[in-house]
Amino acid sequence: MKQNESAGRRTRREFLAAAGALAASRTLAPWPSRVMAEEMHTYPGVRFGVQLNAFPIDPKNFQSFLDTLGVVKQIGYQGFESSFRNVQAEFGDPGPARRKIEETGLAFFGIHIFFPDRMYDQQTHIAAPSVYEPIARGGAALGAKHLVLSGFPTSNRDQLRRKIDALNAAGRFARSAGLRLAYHNEYWPAGEIETLYTETDPGLVHFLLDCGHAYHGGADVPAFIRAHSKRIIGFHLRDFRNGRLVTLGTGTFPLAEVAHTIEQIGWKGWVENEEEREDHSQHGAEVVRPAFKAMEEAFKV
Repeated sequence: MKQNESAGRRTRREFLAAAGALAASRTLAPWPSRVMAEEMHTYPGVRFGVQLNAFPIDPKNFQSFLDTLGVVKQIGYQGFESSFRNVQAEFGDPGPARRKIEETGLAFFGIHIFFPDRMYDQQTHIAAPSVYEPIARGGAALGAKHLVLSGFPTSNRDQLRRKIDALNAAGRFARSAGLRLAYHNEYWPAGEIETLYTETDPGLVHFLLDCGHAYHGGADVPAFIRAHSKRIIGFHLRDFRNGRLVTLGTGTFPLAEVAHTIEQIGWKGWVENEEEREDHSQHGAEVVRPAFKAMEEAFKV
């Protein structure tokens, strides 16, 4: 009997100690949601997302978007990034769409604006405010956390200065809409990229580093990550073989080295697969599923 009472007291002490430790951890670093807690438990440091460009989504049929999210969730990704075109039709009445997105359990990392070069503002080389402002508001209403802007390269210092000012202005607006701005390098003009990383306002402009574009452009990607990790809010991973886009993990992109660099420097955030092809073909889960496996292997999760 005494032995049982002793065991009971010990069990209660252990329970109280564990409860106190849990309460303390919540005080020091409260979780925004149960989903995020589960994510961080599964993938310490990084979370896996996917850019939805690989999927043939019908912008006029929101159910096709939701069906795609179901596939993404089933594969194991924890979040997604989407072209604004996929959700623009929901901007007028975002409430029901947002609830359905949240029901998937996936985080809406960002809403992305990408155009052919001729459709960008020719003075700033990114989307004009008249374009990104309603998209930012609509994306925020649907639960997106970032406004992602692509752009095209500048050719002289005056153009670059205008682009820097425009990105700062876009970052300021995004913040007012409840989002963070992330610039995505669709190209790799090395001098311009370095200047953007060093001369834009770090409080307003963050970067979604497309490691694949950087690699294809000749960059030492691990070295760039080490030099600029404080400005990077997320990564895009893509792969190449013989200069052509292929499924992540099947080409020559140094995925394992990039993953090791990210882990070694203690960077935390979203790492996203982006599967695109030169012929604009969309293969969905056929390419996104093996890419996820390659990411798991590279990050050893």
